[in-house]
Amino acid sequence: MLLSHRSSTITANIFGCGAVVAGVEEVSRNVTLESTRTVVVAPPSPTSEMSGDHKKVIKGSPSQYVKLNVGGSLHYTTIGTLTKHDNMLRAMFSGRMEVLTDSEGWILIDRCGKHFGTILNYLRDEWIPIPENQRELQELLAEARYYCMSDLVEVCEGAVRQREPEKDPVCRVPLITSQREEQMLIQSTSKPVVKLLVNRHNNKYSYTSTSDDNLLKNIELFDRLSLRFSRRVLFIKDVIGSNEICLWAFYGHGKKLAEVCCTSIVYATDRKHTKVEFPEARIYEETLNVLLYENRTGPDAELMQATSTRGAVAPVVCTSDDEEERRGGYLRKLV
Repeated sequence: MLLSHRSSTITANIFGCGAVVAGVEEVSRNVTLESTRTVVVAPPSPTSEMSGDHKKVIKGSPSQYVKLNVGGSLHYTTIGTLTKHDNMLRAMFSGRMEVLTDSEGWILIDRCGKHFGTILNYLRDEWIPIPENQRELQELLAEARYYCMSDLVEVCEGAVRQREPEKDPVCRVPLITSQREEQMLIQSTSKPVVKLLVNRHNNKYSYTSTSDDNLLKNIELFDRLSLRFSRRVLFIKDVIGSNEICLWAFYGHGKKLAEVCCTSIVYATDRKHTKVEFPEARIYEETLNVLLYENRTGPDAELMQATSTRGAVAPVVCTSDDEEERRGGYLRKLV
């Protein structure tokens, strides 16, 4: 009887130990599965733990103030200011878009904050002083485009266009086509006028050996003077007028002041030749002379008399070939 009791006790103990072992194994397996399940299903987010940033929708009354962190530049304004015009900021603060905020409640905007204060002032007042610096103006234009502020974009683009260098030619020389057009140009401008008439085909005779070179020198001098004084003097060129070959004319207040004729007739033993000259000093003198009329509001009788009459310089007589022939015939009759 005693032996039987011991056997049952030992058996019970053995079975109890087995149950304990089985229980320990079951607990260990559950713990292992639970650990595996935790790692795989719900991994922690390092970014959220470090920064605390999260997205949310901002929508409130127009008088509600919000804190903005624009690229490290801090601003404090109302929802009413941000939603005043139809642009990206209205979409951000009227509940149509999610915005990013940090743990302290600052709304984060990933842009340079240098000009954001100017953006806010334009939203408040619908006007801002335009930056004097061209680079800052371009930067403000870029920000206005980013925030889809069409009115401010138009203002900035207009200012940029006004500050662009002139694209017109540095020197513009009208080529006149009629006597009427010539008079209109001379009478309508407030500048003094220098005109060059040049037409090699007006000649009836053969040219002297140096005539072509001198003709080109007159044209080159006209080009140089027009480049140098184009902002102060109106230079015009005539290639179809009168019977002259090369003739300079100078005007002030719509009246002709002087002429410099660069052609003359040379008599050879058997025929006539046309000679083209290059009176460079005289042309420079007359060009500088018309600059006296540059800043005057009207004709000055004494000035015009002094500059159009020269006692020390003999006037240059310029005659056409027909006049030269008539004069020659008249002189032969006298002889």
